[in-house]
Amino acid sequence: MLYGFALHEHRFERLPLEESIASLEQAIWIDLFRPTEEERQQVELIYQQNLPAHNEIEEIEATARFFEDEGGLHLHSYFSHREEGKIDYSTVVFTLSDTRLFTLRDYELPAFRMLRFRVRREPGLITDAASILLALFETKLEELADLLEEIHQGLDKIGKLILEKNEEGSGENLEHALDELARHEDHNGKVRLCLMDTQRALTFLLRRSHLNDDQIRRVREIMRDVDSLLPHSAFLFEKINFLMDAALSFINIEQNRIIKIFSVIAIVFFPPTLIASIYGMNFDIMPEVHWNLGYPIALILMLLSSIAPYLYFKRKGWL
Repeated sequence: MLYGFALHEHRFERLPLEESIASLEQAIWIDLFRPTEEERQQVELIYQQNLPAHNEIEEIEATARFFEDEGGLHLHSYFSHREEGKIDYSTVVFTLSDTRLFTLRDYELPAFRMLRFRVRREPGLITDAASILLALFETKLEELADLLEEIHQGLDKIGKLILEKNEEGSGENLEHALDELARHEDHNGKVRLCLMDTQRALTFLLRRSHLNDDQIRRVREIMRDVDSLLPHSAFLFEKINFLMDAALSFINIEQNRIIKIFSVIAIVFFPPTLIASIYGMNFDIMPEVHWNLGYPIALILMLLSSIAPYLYFKRKGWL
């Protein structure tokens, strides 16, 4: 799909491309969302702009993600989105020329949707193609900050779940906590990757593009936001590791408690088993075999020999 946006009397308007593809010539921003081969060819023909192939989009080398040629500045940047309830990221290709911004993406991204709402609330937010790019990065940072806050709130709930381990069903609680911690660790890692990638993209943009003073100030503000979010992400990693260690420790304690119970049971029943084994032997000369009270005496000995270890463990506080 193709989306075109233009500036008319300081207002950001979406062009009716479904009526006429020729309106692309008026666009200041051309957004290609899962474009067909025909749509890619139309954009390349109208603007003489080469769009990257799918196998070139995901390359991680800096020279392939950030470069400049006769078509303008080219940036490949990670943007977050949700896929089946999980946080994921995908690459968005930006091409910034003197008068237009081209974006190429394969997913419906919240940052793009949020930008369209921001433009309605802030009429002066968009002035040229470069301001669209900066506004997208600003919106992206707001979304990443919200995701970090969401992860932080989730870790608070998990922390309470782990601390309430003594309640009934604590084993299931700890298993659920481990699953949630693994999920939050994955989400935090993807958010951190987006932050670091944004930092690289902004550094390249600040060094290579021809921005005015106001736009340079905006870039530096975004970079300061990135610098403030990265330590928060590192703090979340530390909290995840702490809660993971705590949950595993409580699980080990629970397992040790179960093993201790089995060990005590084995020791308590060991003396009665020994007595039963002795009097279960088939030797001819065993005086106790002919006692009239031999059987009850053996039972009493077995009972006392099992009570004695139990009382000893109780006195030592091992039970």
